[in-house]
Amino acid sequence: MVQPRLKMRLGDLLVQEQIISDAQLQLALQQQRQTSRKLGATLIDLDFISEVQLLQFLAHQLKIPFFDLNNLIIDAAAVTLLPEVQARRYRALAVNVTDNNVTVAMSDPADLSALDAIASMLSPKKMVLAVAREGQLLDYFDRLYRRTREIENFAEQLQEEYQDTGFELGSSNLATSDEGEATVAKLLRSLFEDAIQVGASDIHIEPDEKVLRIRQRIDGLLHENILSEVRIAQALVLRLKLVAELDISEKRLPQDGRFNMKVRGRDVDVRISTMPVQHGESVVMRLLDQSTGILSLSETGMPPDILARFRRQLKRPHGMILVTGPTGSGKTTTLYGALSELNQASNKIITVEDPVEYRLPRVNQVQVNPKIGLTFSHVLRSTLRQDPDILLVGEMRDSETVEIGLRGAITGHLVLTTLHTNDAVTSALRLIDMGAPGYLVASALRAVVAQRLVRRVCEHCVEEQVPDEGQATWLAVLCGEEPGQHIYHRGRGCQSCNFTGYRGRIGIYELLELDQPMMDALRRNDTEAFAQAARLHPHYRPLALTALDYARRGVTSVDEVLRLAEDLG
Repeated sequence: MVQPRLKMRLGDLLVQEQIISDAQLQLALQQQRQTSRKLGATLIDLDFISEVQLLQFLAHQLKIPFFDLNNLIIDAAAVTLLPEVQARRYRALAVNVTDNNVTVAMSDPADLSALDAIASMLSPKKMVLAVAREGQLLDYFDRLYRRTREIENFAEQLQEEYQDTGFELGSSNLATSDEGEATVAKLLRSLFEDAIQVGASDIHIEPDEKVLRIRQRIDGLLHENILSEVRIAQALVLRLKLVAELDISEKRLPQDGRFNMKVRGRDVDVRISTMPVQHGESVVMRLLDQSTGILSLSETGMPPDILARFRRQLKRPHGMILVTGPTGSGKTTTLYGALSELNQASNKIITVEDPVEYRLPRVNQVQVNPKIGLTFSHVLRSTLRQDPDILLVGEMRDSETVEIGLRGAITGHLVLTTLHTNDAVTSALRLIDMGAPGYLVASALRAVVAQRLVRRVCEHCVEEQVPDEGQATWLAVLCGEEPGQHIYHRGRGCQSCNFTGYRGRIGIYELLELDQPMMDALRRNDTEAFAQAARLHPHYRPLALTALDYARRGVTSVDEVLRLAEDLG
């Protein structure tokens, strides 16, 4: 089958159809000679034509379809017919395969050399051409060219090596060259590359009786891949322990460590935790992408009114600001965003963390080490003698740390810290439960930020949703909403969101600023009066209602708001 060819050169065709002028063509050709970019890309860069307009024109001229990949069900079997290297090189994606034909979407269907090369690779099947946007193609390369099969192949190979000769641990560096590299290292590297490719925050390695579970946390939810080669779990754990400089002989006790590696051109910090389980050792690794940098407060998604009030609190010369929420709710992102704004030559900032997650210039960051007695409370006493203006305490873990932090806040220091509680109101009460005197909490605590992450509705498959009977009842209880009063949205599921209906997450925030009635209640240790005064504060809006605001704007779904409300109890 002869593939479609343009009858004239692209530039001449565009001029002939009066889409661009001859003068614009000559200017584009002149710039193309300097940059060596393709003419189509040059015309788009010069704003003479949009990408969609150009692709639709090409599709019309070549009499081929123009695909929106987000609305297309892509055949996974077809994707593998084009190797990833060639797919990226030619900006081409095989999206469907039949007995005789392979449908290929390209960003430049006028590239004759690419057409011939792809047709040759797909032979004896015939290529059926379509057009798609380059940005979409690049996005789908990352999603579709997963390392799943590669991981399975390395697992099978490692199982065979184990049966034949036992494990050879080799170098403790995962980034060694391919020559002579141990299979276990290749397998782990594939695991990390796959996780970074799909934006996973954690990797779980869990040996079971008959299978090995590899799970990735993506947008807050775990996605599972099961390997039958359960016996390779020991090799994976041993290699990871070597890299993290843990005790490889100790299998009875939990261990924690960290290491750094380059994955797909990104600098990734890996925090590793091992734990003995029934069928070996379970490993959980938190991935911290240092290449993305620290988000500013404006980039966290904090609503403008809460952001303005939070920044006012950060300008206070002293006092304690609590950021609260469960693990994985974005507390560290918020705190580092605040530190980046406070990080000026006029401020001495000391952080006490376990572990230090991001490196900040000009900031004195201390890593606690309980094994040698370098605990939060021990370090805090020393930091107060280091003449700091601002202290960041990674977590209020015990009564001693709480009291030192509070006393630091009333002796002229701004103290930022975290606590694991459900919402802002219970955070202040939690400090009292941990043994801090009510008068000290009232004098030191200035504000509490509670936060969660909810999933965003996929923008490519969003549709209106009518709440069902159960959701309508819940909405009526939460805010007295009548059925049909507001329009909500959900994702029906598409290729773009892996048919989940969600893509990405957004922060939900609640800010409680202590006023006189609240402080008076704390001094009396009157928890009920404090909670009542907090809820009556004119600027206080609970997390569930803030999440509901996002649902009404179509950012998230009623299901996500309901899930959050159930979590808050």
